[in-house]
Amino acid sequence: MSPQPHYSAPARWAHWTMATLMFAAFPLGVYMHDLPLSPLKLQLVSYHKWIGVAVLLLVLPRLFVRLTRAAPAALPAPAWQQKVAGVTHVLLYGLMIAVPMSGWLMSSAKGFPVVFLGVVPLPDLVGKSEALGNFLASAHVTLNYTLLALVGLHVAAAVKHHLFDRDATLSRMLPALARAR
Repeated sequence: MSPQPHYSAPARWAHWTMATLMFAAFPLGVYMHDLPLSPLKLQLVSYHKWIGVAVLLLVLPRLFVRLTRAAPAALPAPAWQQKVAGVTHVLLYGLMIAVPMSGWLMSSAKGFPVVFLGVVPLPDLVGKSEALGNFLASAHVTLNYTLLALVGLHVAAAVKHHLFDRDATLSRMLPALARAR
């Protein structure tokens, strides 16, 4: 596999689909968290869970694409930046699994079923336990804010490369930027 000047179409689709889902799930989770119990809150919780399950279902094909399609060759950058980028990407993939899993585990422990798209009931992963449910709720929040921070770092690095370094980092995931230059 020879590296391409930009990421493959499946890699770009996986990246932007996951980004869209995560950008929808996070603010929805924050918004619904403090709502009083109501039909609206229950519907929003369902949507939030559906998005989480979708992220979990899509992360495996995304990993497959990442591992089987040649990525563009690394652009010249200081070694520390390449190391930070590598660690950040590994952590992002790990969190794309850990965040929805922690939500599913939390729902199971709190005794709330996860029913994907309102029609596919998923099994409880743990037994009902208030203490475990509370722990998992805290873990879910912590993992989400960690993911938010890493996504922020990822976006900031892409913007820095585009605006200040003026290299092709961002245009490799958005080829239209390369054509616009």
